[in-house]
Order: sequence, then structure tokens, then C-alpha cells
Amino acid sequence: MSLPVLVVLVVIGIALSVAAVHFTGGTRTATLADAGQALARFAEDFPDEKPAAVRLTADRRAAFLALGPARTGIVSSIGDCFLTRIVTARDILALTVDDPLTISIRLGDFTWKGGRFAFAVEADAKAVAAALQDHRTREAA
Repeated sequence: MSLPVLVVLVVIGIALSVAAVHFTGGTRTATLADAGQALARFAEDFPDEKPAAVRLTADRRAAFLALGPARTGIVSSIGDCFLTRIVTARDILALTVDDPLTISIRLGDFTWKGGRFAFAVEADAKAVAAALQDHRTREAA
């Protein structure tokens, strides 16, 4: 078999593989239907925790759960799955309020570095930022 024919076959094979993954849902991003789904997903990994409040991001790709003093639960989509974390003060490397609806969090966890989260309601963004900032303040004290 000549080299040009082999190159064409490899390119076509890769293109077909990428198309198959895309059309079977492999490139879809998971979203949370509502606060109930966020609670259920969090309870799968942390069954003993009892969140007091759930705040969803505007795109419904993340939820922040109030767990009491100095702890916040996070459910965040990674591809078509969800990742859950309990965040404390020592986990937070940086917290910035980008605008009234958006916060950015950088975590020290090498498996998930955090992200930028936009909320539909300013009160939710303020509550999450205040809770996470409170974590940092308590740790410094």
C-alpha cells in the first residue's frame, strides 16, 4: 500500500471516530435540572451531609450547597458527568468577585482547580462569595 493511500485512510478513520463520539453524545455537557438533582447528586458522594441551601449557576452546570460553618459543597459538571467537593478555607487559593453576578474560585486541589461561575440572581452570587470569603476569614483568624 502506498503512503498517500495510508495517510488518507488514517485521516478518514480519525474523522469517523470523532464524528461517532460527537453524535453519540460524547461531547455533551451535563447540566442540573434543578436544586433537587443537585442535592441528590451530592448525597450520592456525601450521604451524611445535610445541605441547608442550594444555589445554582445561571447555566445550571454547577451548584453550591451551604453545609454550615466553614464548609461549602460544590456540584460541578465535567463533561457529561458531575464532580462533587466539600470546600473549606484551606482549599481556597483565590476568590474574586468579577462582577455582581460572577465569582471566580481557584482551589488547591490538583484534580479540580475551580472555575468561573455566573449566577442568574445577584443575591445568589453574593451569598456564595460571602460564604467562601467567610471560610477564608475563619481560617486566617
